[in-house]
Amino acid sequence: MARTWTRLHEHLGCPPGPLTFDMVRQAAADHLEESDDLDWKEALPQPLRDGRWNEFAKDVAAMANTRGGLIIFGVQDKTTALVGIDPDEVNRQQYAQWIRNHVQPYLPDLDIFELSDGTKTVLVVDVPASELAPHFVYGTAAKDKDQQAAVVPYRDNDHTAWMAEHQIERAYRDRFARIGRAEEEIQRHIDFTTKTIAAHATAPSAWFVAVSRPQRPLPRGAYTMDRDEARAVLKAATKRAQALLTRKTVPGPLVGMGDTRLNPRPGLRRWVCNNFELPMNREVITELHYDGTVVMAANLSFIREREEPPGQDDALPVSERLVTACCFDFIATAQEQQRKLRLDSTLQLTAAIISPDGPRALAPLTSTWGDGPENTPPYARRPHYLQPAHTALSPAAADDEGRSSANELCADLMNQFGL
Repeated sequence: MARTWTRLHEHLGCPPGPLTFDMVRQAAADHLEESDDLDWKEALPQPLRDGRWNEFAKDVAAMANTRGGLIIFGVQDKTTALVGIDPDEVNRQQYAQWIRNHVQPYLPDLDIFELSDGTKTVLVVDVPASELAPHFVYGTAAKDKDQQAAVVPYRDNDHTAWMAEHQIERAYRDRFARIGRAEEEIQRHIDFTTKTIAAHATAPSAWFVAVSRPQRPLPRGAYTMDRDEARAVLKAATKRAQALLTRKTVPGPLVGMGDTRLNPRPGLRRWVCNNFELPMNREVITELHYDGTVVMAANLSFIREREEPPGQDDALPVSERLVTACCFDFIATAQEQQRKLRLDSTLQLTAAIISPDGPRALAPLTSTWGDGPENTPPYARRPHYLQPAHTALSPAAADDEGRSSANELCADLMNQFGL
């Protein structure tokens, strides 16, 4: 998914949005100079001939190792004359293959597309700043084809340089720090949601809690949804969840809220939708954060007023059908927010089943006969704690990927019961 804010947007004073041919033409006419996040190229990428590295793979890795940027083919680098390329000679599949063969770790979010005004065409390679940097470029020595060598390129203003050993070491430390911070942020959201649930819970209960966070969250000051847009995201997520499901299940958290209560209210840099004040159905929390984070929680052990709450020694019921519905509602909401905010990075997703008022045995409910009644199999485990389940969702993921991620989360949670 192409980024919506680039060097060309900044130079031309354009608001965030898709890159267009007119923007490239105007930037070239303005003689916009190359920089660490902009590289003009006259000719299309060429296969490896004389030399040690695949030049295209090297250029892409260099930008990914720095802060991302655009490589635009069809513009002379010295004069910035827009000469264009022959679209019939573009081979995006081959370019992607070069990246897979020569760059490690693999760059999953690379976007390659053409722009044209009908007479001239340019090829744009949109390289995101990689969370997995440093990326090595692998090649063979000219005199010994069996000898593999690896280097780490980066952009130094308008040209490519090679990282020294101490720079590579620092790049690895930065990567591990990013991963640690992302995990801490997800856990912080889970902990805060757990405290919120515990403060409102009137009876022992098991809860589904899930957090989706983009690898590169939107910065403050970026686009912020208004209330109507947030409501539209939740309504669209309700429909998407039903479309993703291929088997019958119980209503999920979004459907359980109903149209009248699916009404987000302002929170701390987020839109919050919950029914804690009037819990006629099971309690639900859904939060759409300005930075692209999604938080969802639902009471899996909802007890109506006329029903007897579980005793101190009773296990808390966890319905497999309801966990499935929660996972699909969560994935659908993350996807709809991802599209609305035009998030251009992979989403990291974590889902857990917790008992906020303290450790309690959890009893799984499942059905052997599809639509039949659910019960707890005699062989099922009744754990007091479940490990969180994790998965990822690529930018603008298709329905198949969303469905696969939802099923993966559900399976990883329910398998811990021995089902």
